[in-house]
Amino acid sequence: MDSADDSRVGPDGDGAGMSDLQALAVELRRMNGEINRLVHAFAHTQGLHATDVQALGAILDSDVPLTPGRLREHLGLTSGAVTACLDRLERSGHIRRARESADRRVVHLYYEPGAQAAARSFFMPLAEAAAGARSASGPGELEAALRFLGRMNGELGRMQVPRR
Repeated sequence: MDSADDSRVGPDGDGAGMSDLQALAVELRRMNGEINRLVHAFAHTQGLHATDVQALGAILDSDVPLTPGRLREHLGLTSGAVTACLDRLERSGHIRRARESADRRVVHLYYEPGAQAAARSFFMPLAEAAAGARSASGPGELEAALRFLGRMNGELGRMQVPRR
């Protein structure tokens, strides 16, 4: 193998060359930028902060009802910042807080169905873009992308980030 070929081999010798990883990083940044553009526009139309929209996504995507504490950990915010965020979201009709357990100190967060429908409507172009990309993809590409993104999110989730 000559030196030109060495740049195409990843650190594990698996053929995932740095140029491929760099291209992936560029595409992930571009996609993140486009999604952030939509998130900021949605936040602006709703009188929210971009962090509030991140909180809504976390509440929507959680398999179990989130508590403010778990949301704080997920977003990496202080408890005061999460309280302010939840206050804004509740005032704007996007979420409700509920004390449903025997322990009345436990608060669960729920995305209000009407607000969820408004968000779906706003983000419909994102869903349409995904459908367009899927229709232009070959057999198995979506499944491979989902597996990769799932593994990538797992790796990112294990990263230790400084607490605020």
